[in-house]
Amino acid sequence: MLTLRKGRYAARLAESRADIEAAQRLRFVTFRAEAGQPAGAGRDADAFDDICRHVLVEETRTGTLVCCFRLLPLRGGGEIGQSYSAQFYELSGLQDFDGPMVEMGRFCIHPDWRDPDILRVAWGAMTRFVDEEGVEMLFGCSSFKGTEAEAYMDAFALLKERHLGPKRWLPRVKAPNVFRFAQKLRRRKPDAKRAMLGMPPLLRSYLVMGGWVSDHAVVDRDLNTLHVFTGLEIRAIPPARKRLLRATSG
Repeated sequence: MLTLRKGRYAARLAESRADIEAAQRLRFVTFRAEAGQPAGAGRDADAFDDICRHVLVEETRTGTLVCCFRLLPLRGGGEIGQSYSAQFYELSGLQDFDGPMVEMGRFCIHPDWRDPDILRVAWGAMTRFVDEEGVEMLFGCSSFKGTEAEAYMDAFALLKERHLGPKRWLPRVKAPNVFRFAQKLRRRKPDAKRAMLGMPPLLRSYLVMGGWVSDHAVVDRDLNTLHVFTGLEIRAIPPARKRLLRATSG
């Protein structure tokens, strides 16, 4: 069973219904409360929770849950239609991917906790899972807060210029409300500093490892986010970055 302890934090797989409900409450605080719903009103839950594995990152002294995410393992691209992402993106290009995949979803860090070690421990846990399961592609939806694309024009222009996915894998439009940034910003040159300031931390992590994104963002008014499909072929991770990740996961 996946367990990892580094410094103040420890990551583990959920072992009970109570663990999953704790993750759902943290997701509610992170996603729903920031979207305007009362923080104590409930849990963020959906049907995918029952078929996913849930990873919890806790502060070891107090047991406080500071981060969580869920994992949906797939045997290959032929099962891509079972993923959460497939609700929003037309993913037929990935059906021919021949190798184990895992979708990472509902990644969140408690808004009151700012320690960068939390993200490092979360990625260490993910790295161990990928290695133990022989995963060849990691994917999911990376979210920008809010639904106004104008706030992130430099970030989207940078994604267009440097990080679009390979044509053979590139998701096509499925959701009714999208921002086609690769098309709309094809002539815009990004300000790299402003772009990185606007980039979500999870997406930044994907990109430094060689990750790629869809050519459009989905406007998700339910969670008050803009999100892009994000893929990472494990073999594409630079060797130096792999060594750092495995040092964290060891």
